[in-house]
Amino acid sequence: MKLIHLSATELVQLFARKSVSPVEVCLATLDKIEAINPKLNAFQHLDAETALRSARASEVRWMKGAPQGPVDGVPCTIKDNLLAAGWPTRNGSLTVDATVGWNEDCPSVARLRESGAVLIGITTMPEFAWKVMTDAPLFGITRNPWDFGRTPGGSSGGAAAATASGMCTMAIGTDGGGSIRVPASRCGLVGLKPTHGCVSEYPHSPFGTIASAGPITRTVADCALLMDVIGQPDVRDWYALPKRAGSYGDGLSAGVSGLRIGFILNFGSRVELDTEVDELTRNAIASLADLGAIVEQMDLDPRISEGAFSAYRVIRSVLQGEMIRNVPVAQKTRMDPMLVHSAESSDELFDLAAYLDAEQRRREIGSKMSQLFGHYDLIVTPTIHSLPERVDDATPIPWFTSLFNMTRQPAISIPCGLSREGLPVGIQLVGAHYSENLLLQAAAAFEAARPFPALPID
Repeated sequence: MKLIHLSATELVQLFARKSVSPVEVCLATLDKIEAINPKLNAFQHLDAETALRSARASEVRWMKGAPQGPVDGVPCTIKDNLLAAGWPTRNGSLTVDATVGWNEDCPSVARLRESGAVLIGITTMPEFAWKVMTDAPLFGITRNPWDFGRTPGGSSGGAAAATASGMCTMAIGTDGGGSIRVPASRCGLVGLKPTHGCVSEYPHSPFGTIASAGPITRTVADCALLMDVIGQPDVRDWYALPKRAGSYGDGLSAGVSGLRIGFILNFGSRVELDTEVDELTRNAIASLADLGAIVEQMDLDPRISEGAFSAYRVIRSVLQGEMIRNVPVAQKTRMDPMLVHSAESSDELFDLAAYLDAEQRRREIGSKMSQLFGHYDLIVTPTIHSLPERVDDATPIPWFTSLFNMTRQPAISIPCGLSREGLPVGIQLVGAHYSENLLLQAAAAFEAARPFPALPID
């Protein structure tokens, strides 16, 4: 297998044995970027010189048997809304000045540097992370490596496209409605939205406690490994949870036997589940039962899902409106017109009373969902109701994922199969607050039983 297709876990084992060098891996990664990024358009900013310098320093540490951290030498990318010192963070927008000083790392990037990761560059996203497809006035359309005519999802679409195609080994994304899980599903990857506060953020997301930063990886073990690095408290984040005891990888081999799993295939009459997504999700649920889980269909009160999305729409729209309120009118002509329309219409549709009511409904729905985990250990849903859209289609609504942004519960997307056209499909596992280890344990069991095929391109 080529170096660019190896997992982070495999790479660090090879580095430790001195049979592969971080420099070799970095050069192979940069060669892959040169070959395929012109087709995929997954990077807002590339820095090959800095990446090679980091790889050479990592090689010296591994040769001495003294790695700096658990991902020392592993190529990683950063989403365009996360600060990385020395690189421009532009949120996919022409309205952000790239020439201002960029002198600070956000917490997850700081932890990656401390661990010796080789940072390659900044990946693309839709303008201000407003949708679950990836195109923006700043850089154009990002494409899916499984089918160049399809979207990789969004808003962490560049991160997913880069990881799936071998242009990095792992990536950091953000998720304010499905923006890690949807592109993970679209690109055949593992994507975790942690409980809010597990991964520290600074500056805080304009979407508040709805959004979280998290990993996009090729394997569940890599997801746990990356969470061990970035899942550390940072004093700049006043929502940061205390340092977790043990590793996110603890219990990965424990399986799912005896776990009580409820599955949901219907989120209300407005959600039309693609027949192939339905079939692949049912097959995945059957596999969990075969592994010993106690699986049953849940009758989720449609008032919960409908109420959650209604409240989500209000909160998200108001926060989007606030986000661009001070952008000069002349600058707004350079923005995605659909984003501007969505943000500005919030002033007409929602007043302060509507926003406060939505926040109260959010708390009530969060309480109801938390109570479900008195009966279930995990919940399973499709990650998204549709197959990857064509790049020029309208953005889909992330029904299945956004509910759990509202409730702050951790959720992971893992690949469960390919459509008849060869397009990846994912299932979403959801747990109670702070149950990331259990989610990763169940995901690892499923992954071992249902290995996902490699991307059929060199």
